[in-house]
Amino acid sequence: MAIASLDQQQIRRLLDLGRGLVATLDVEQVLDEILQAAREITGARYAALGVLNERRTELGRFIAVGFNQGTRDAIGHLPHGRGVLGVLIDDPQPLRMGKVGSHPQSYGFPDGHPPMDSFLGVPILIRGEPWGNLYLTEKQGGEFTPADEEAVMILADWAATAIDNARLYETSEQRRVELERAVRGLEATRDVATAIGADTGLERVLELIVKRARALVNANAVLIMLRDGDELVLAAGAGHVIDVHGLRIPIDKSTSGQVLERGQAERISDVATRLRIAAADLGVPDAHTALLVPMAHRGETLGILAAFDHGPEHGAFSEDDEQLLRTFAVTGANAVAMARSVESDRLRSALAAADAERRRWARELHDETLQGLGGLRVLLASVLQRGSATENETAMRQAIEDIETAIGNLRAIITDLRPAALDDLGLRAALSALIERRGRDDITVLSELKLPDPRAGQTRLSPELETTVYRLVQEALTNVVKHARAGTVWVTVTVTEADDVAIEVRDDGVGFAAQGPTSGFGLAGIRERVYLAGGTLEIETGAGTGTSLRARLPARARSEGSGAQQAAS
Repeated sequence: MAIASLDQQQIRRLLDLGRGLVATLDVEQVLDEILQAAREITGARYAALGVLNERRTELGRFIAVGFNQGTRDAIGHLPHGRGVLGVLIDDPQPLRMGKVGSHPQSYGFPDGHPPMDSFLGVPILIRGEPWGNLYLTEKQGGEFTPADEEAVMILADWAATAIDNARLYETSEQRRVELERAVRGLEATRDVATAIGADTGLERVLELIVKRARALVNANAVLIMLRDGDELVLAAGAGHVIDVHGLRIPIDKSTSGQVLERGQAERISDVATRLRIAAADLGVPDAHTALLVPMAHRGETLGILAAFDHGPEHGAFSEDDEQLLRTFAVTGANAVAMARSVESDRLRSALAAADAERRRWARELHDETLQGLGGLRVLLASVLQRGSATENETAMRQAIEDIETAIGNLRAIITDLRPAALDDLGLRAALSALIERRGRDDITVLSELKLPDPRAGQTRLSPELETTVYRLVQEALTNVVKHARAGTVWVTVTVTEADDVAIEVRDDGVGFAAQGPTSGFGLAGIRERVYLAGGTLEIETGAGTGTSLRARLPARARSEGSGAQQAAS
């Protein structure tokens, strides 16, 4: 049948439909537009589209228009493609009849089905393969014409192209979404791994995990609960969470505990009935849905990641969300285990450094003060035995000198332990006194201190930060004096415009390479102090080139008031 049999209005309408269909990227919308267009072009009262199953043996789906809901209910089950409908499945060729009931394969209609006489069926072929069939019945004003058949065949071709395009787009869009989810998962994993690599503490790692997990599954709130014996401890939260940090819940009496013990994730569609402990008690009021995922590391379940309410509509989490969060939970568990290990190592290092410091002060007291006092006792005892007035006077003078020396030694030790100037006059004065003392150790100390001066009414740094800066400079200078064999050392301490404290201690000594192993030179204590203050540390050294130690510490909190108030705090 030539296209010339169509009138100009039908041709124009088919062209307009074709342009609209191929631009539509939603399969369901394409199917609906095909049915409506088929009725409009042919004047059919009823239109249906049957989609073949995967084996192309019967209809897997049947969509019909023109029926009201009462008629649909009366018909009951939709057809599967037997009788006349099955003719096009067996032989995908156009089929046009004046009375459908006269066809040899007609089974008739079920009870409640409206009467139908005229019939037009056209197959929809996608890439040469049958995909479905377009059925039209009850043409208004008579039977379907050859022109109707031609128009519907053209419409079926347009439909095949539009459906194929929409399916390809849907597939590519689904892959794009899956790829984006995978990328988000990788980015979240990278951020957590970077935090561990940057030697970040457990608290920061937990904060990062909940924030990345929340973004990953588009949750309203996310909690981390870590196992502690027979309890789960709420360790971190992100999103719309009321702070209940440190809350403890029993493992054997909570849904989270059940997930922990089973080691299997659980999606909860109704938090109010499924959670054994109310979400509000966990700091997540008005929660509707939840996703609980165990965090396992090397066969040990360390805790639970709990996400609440998916998206702005507070919907349920999907299987994809579960898979994504389960994958990320493995990274989170590894990060928690590593952070705990790092903190344990830091604690051991801190304890070792403290023990080493105690040993050093014990040696100082034993070698100088105790021996001096012992010698003084021997001197005075020998004088008592001799009893000569002249000898007594000489011994007394010597005893006074020895006592003054012992007092000086004790004062130096006390000053090293906690200088009074640091409490009373501030960091600037304390560092100046420290540098002056070190300048007596056959080394030239040049300094530049740009620090607040409380005597000029300037606000001091916080007591904790002042102590950290003082100790860092003190330990660095001690290392230089004892090990660097330097002639000059430069000390710079400055509060920068970026509101942090920049510290540099640089010497012209032999460098670490000539000193041998560096573990005993107080560096562990320096690193620990910088870490606890949330700062950064850089050390450059080389044989014959000296050593440069640079640290930056955030000057977050400033203390207000006088030096006396500082000391009291």
